[in-house]
Amino acid sequence: MSDRALLFDLSEAYISRNKKRPSLTAIQTIVDADGNRVGFLGVDFDLRELPNTEVLYEEPGQWRQIKGDPAIRSGLFRQQRVTSLMDENIDHVLSLHEALMIDHGVFHMHIHFSGSRSTVWHIDDPYVNRLLSMDELADTSICLTYPQRPYFERNTVPASAIGPIFQQLKALRFADETIYLRNASLNLVKGVVSLNFSCDGTHYLDYGEFLERGLDFWIGAETFPSAVCAATPSDLDQQKLENHIEALAGEGCIAVNNLLYALERNEVPEKLAGLSPPEREYIYNELKSVMDIYEGNTRGA
Repeated sequence: MSDRALLFDLSEAYISRNKKRPSLTAIQTIVDADGNRVGFLGVDFDLRELPNTEVLYEEPGQWRQIKGDPAIRSGLFRQQRVTSLMDENIDHVLSLHEALMIDHGVFHMHIHFSGSRSTVWHIDDPYVNRLLSMDELADTSICLTYPQRPYFERNTVPASAIGPIFQQLKALRFADETIYLRNASLNLVKGVVSLNFSCDGTHYLDYGEFLERGLDFWIGAETFPSAVCAATPSDLDQQKLENHIEALAGEGCIAVNNLLYALERNEVPEKLAGLSPPEREYIYNELKSVMDIYEGNTRGA
């Protein structure tokens, strides 16, 4: 028999049409005595029927940035941070979080600053998450409901780094009224911090890199528009410029990036033709600072 008769192939995994299950198909080429292909034989396999790998997938360790909902991004300039109950009690809440992680066996925590709640995972029962509302977070005795445990041996984040991480999260929460931290998480075992901003962009990075960047990296004048707004010349009509910015942002990221690229080449886009150079510069700085956060192009990234 020809060697070609022995050739077969495996498809990529896919969701089957009928059973809606992850599947793949083994395909055998059928040839005649002269080696001419006369057809194919296919056999479908549910992935549950195949031997599984014993190695668990590991996520990449480098900084990852994931874009969020375009609808939120397009309305970014029309929103403003609203002080939450957690904001009003931020120092108490973060101290409580630190105690739970260092002394009471919590190894993963997701903090919803805007929603005034946290979700925690405990080493004694890692398959179940527990929701802490502001009623619980405002009561220090909540620590008594979590057993004391020595610092978890699998934690890769040193206990001494937890406080500085939380303080940096606090700074990002209050850094700006338009671009602000909505929620964040810290996983002590994996050593990863996640940051979700008001533009709905999310960053995942190693805790060490998060601390090394420092606050200037995140809240410097080149990153958040509040510093730019503070330096706006008094003779500019800021409301008019904000209306321009809202209209431009509503056209989407591609249009904004094209406009920024044109301005960087000292070109005057048609949409800004009626504005003075200081007005165009103001609009450029506002849009550039927002896109840097949204697309992960902050300094040094």
